[in-house]
Amino acid sequence: MNHKLWTLLLVSAGVAISGTSFNALAQGYWTGPGGAVWKNGSNQCWRTGSWTPAMATAECDPDLVPKPAVKPAVKPAVQPAAQPAVPPPPPVKPAPAPKPKPAPDKPKPVAAKVTLAADVLFDFDKAVLKAAGKSKLDDLAAKVKDINLEVVIAIGHTDSIGSDAYNQKLSVRRAESVKAYLVSKGVEPNRIYTEGKGKKQPVASNKTTDGRQKNRRVEIEIIGTRRN
Repeated sequence: MNHKLWTLLLVSAGVAISGTSFNALAQGYWTGPGGAVWKNGSNQCWRTGSWTPAMATAECDPDLVPKPAVKPAVKPAVQPAAQPAVPPPPPVKPAPAPKPKPAPDKPKPVAAKVTLAADVLFDFDKAVLKAAGKSKLDDLAAKVKDINLEVVIAIGHTDSIGSDAYNQKLSVRRAESVKAYLVSKGVEPNRIYTEGKGKKQPVASNKTTDGRQKNRRVEIEIIGTRRN
């Protein structure tokens, strides 16, 4: 199975999976509440953005799992040459069967992941999209229309200013704003999952202005297959 993931989304702010729960396994695949690996319509597993070939499993990526070494075959002992016999007449060869037509290529899986700064999408401490933020999401919605969409996952993050509870709620509100705008651009609402992380997953130090700005973000991941 050939997985080529294009990482496309993710927007800085908070994004909470509304009404839907899922987890990312340590080996790099998305799973449902029962532990079963998520698969798309082509029976291909959904990888997370942190997936690496070392996390491959036999269920999802058997071609990447190390194969056992093959022992060399033992050569048989050489037998003495037999006396030549009179060859029989050559058999009549039947006409070759027509070759089967090659199967059509399966659609290739696509993954795209994008990180958008919350300061581009929203005013400080707000969850209403700015004009610049809508422009970024317009580009994203256009790219979604070029693939057979499976799912859009939006995850919001904040900096450390404020309480845990406040930042969690802010990240969720911003994620829902992103979802609502994508739906207004034609993306099916049942294919968009949101989740808010608040200030729990910083990517930089919250001790500096620049670091806090990087931590205020919304990450969006798109998973689907290319159209033929």
